[in-house]
Amino acid sequence: MGFARVLSRAQAGLAAPQVTVEVHLGSGLPTFTIVGLPAAAVKESRERVRAALATCGFELPAGRITVNLAPADLPKEGGRFDLPVALGILLASRQAEPRFDVARTEFYGELGLTGELKPVPGLLLAALHAGRAGHGLVVPACNLAEVRAADARARGLLHLRELVAGEAASADTPEASPPRLPAEQAPVHELADVRGQHHAKRALLIAGAGSHSLLMLGPPGSGKTMLAQRLPGLLPPLTADEALEVAAIAAVAQCIPGATPQATRWPSTPPFRAPHHTASAHAIVGGGAAVQPGEVSLAHHGVLFLDELPEFDRRVLESLREPLESGRVNVVRASQRAEFPAAFLLVAAMNPCPCGRHGLVAPTCRCPPTKIERYRARISGPLLDRIDLQLRLAQVDAETLVAEKPDNAKGAMTTAQARALVTRVRQRQMLRQGCLNGRLSPAETLRHCRADAAGLKLLAEAASRRGTSARGQHRILRVARTVADLEERASVSRSDIAEALSLRLEE
Repeated sequence: MGFARVLSRAQAGLAAPQVTVEVHLGSGLPTFTIVGLPAAAVKESRERVRAALATCGFELPAGRITVNLAPADLPKEGGRFDLPVALGILLASRQAEPRFDVARTEFYGELGLTGELKPVPGLLLAALHAGRAGHGLVVPACNLAEVRAADARARGLLHLRELVAGEAASADTPEASPPRLPAEQAPVHELADVRGQHHAKRALLIAGAGSHSLLMLGPPGSGKTMLAQRLPGLLPPLTADEALEVAAIAAVAQCIPGATPQATRWPSTPPFRAPHHTASAHAIVGGGAAVQPGEVSLAHHGVLFLDELPEFDRRVLESLREPLESGRVNVVRASQRAEFPAAFLLVAAMNPCPCGRHGLVAPTCRCPPTKIERYRARISGPLLDRIDLQLRLAQVDAETLVAEKPDNAKGAMTTAQARALVTRVRQRQMLRQGCLNGRLSPAETLRHCRADAAGLKLLAEAASRRGTSARGQHRILRVARTVADLEERASVSRSDIAEALSLRLEE
């Protein structure tokens, strides 16, 4: 008889609960049983471990082999438990002595039939939790760059034989131990390349400076997509903590068949996600049979662009209301529950009517008023009320479009200049209130965004005329506070309120 314990972790949403792999060797007829809610891939590890041990010159102990993945009520998925199961058998049968402190080290890896260690997706999250617990890690060499990004004490191995004493560790080779994930440089689009649309560029600057959601309504070809693509370039680079959080979410989302750890990169710029309008609610907010983060979480600390907004399913659009308010999304299923961060900047675009020609002189729109009304009604009032900036875009005239000198040659703001301004404004907001203007609570809004008497009077008159809700008035105050910050004013004035009102469609 023999017994051994090996540490590992499962993956449940953005949590990585500790899993203790307990191996017991007993007498009786030869059996190999894995218990503890193992998924099919975990149950199949019996054959992989059996073949790998034989190929490496070890013996599979005779008698009953029982592997318990504790806690028993936590679902276990994937091939990450192959290595700890094999190590537990070797320790329990006293065939090998480990080169690592088993009590303070976590083990991960899928075994090939010859004993080589294959990469496992989603280990960055496990590395984060292991680092907080003060544990070291042993992972496949292909995963080493990923887990080293979390500053964990990680070692990378190429083969099962490297676990036992006397074998060289592949983690000591320079090729297998890069300091962190390679940086992922997203292409930066130049703001000055957008001809005309100065009002929209100003709105883009306000959106980036205060993290305000933005809706652009205009005919096809008016520059809505071009403007949205340039917003990530206006945002400051991600901090180390933000980059690690974004990379962890991406790693969890890639825990699906066919995904590889090599696809994970250390992000340096805010993410930009632009799902197609046929995307399901699960794809946008997260969910599925095995709960995964959706686009709103993949856009965390970045931009979520929804083009052709009315073409999205109504249920998909309504599901955005909670994350827009709270910055988080709770996914609840019959057997699973997960919470994902979703502090994204929403940018949406839509045509003024189904044909897109409403308001144009030529060609004229022939959509009947009832059809236009039904088209715009696809965007519900509660969702529209949660969008801070709402502006109409007109077509750019031919003279501006084909001008010999672009806007940047005329002194227009470039992406680099806009990013520097947005960074300064965001730093000012963080020093003043600890968060960006667009994420202030109602109480904090009244404390930090209160306007002067003339501004409050203008807001009250406009709210009475338009029927603006209390939420809408708070959002107008937050936008006005960002306008004042851009102009380096200590308080919100009437002109700031007026500009915020001009960036909101009439109800």
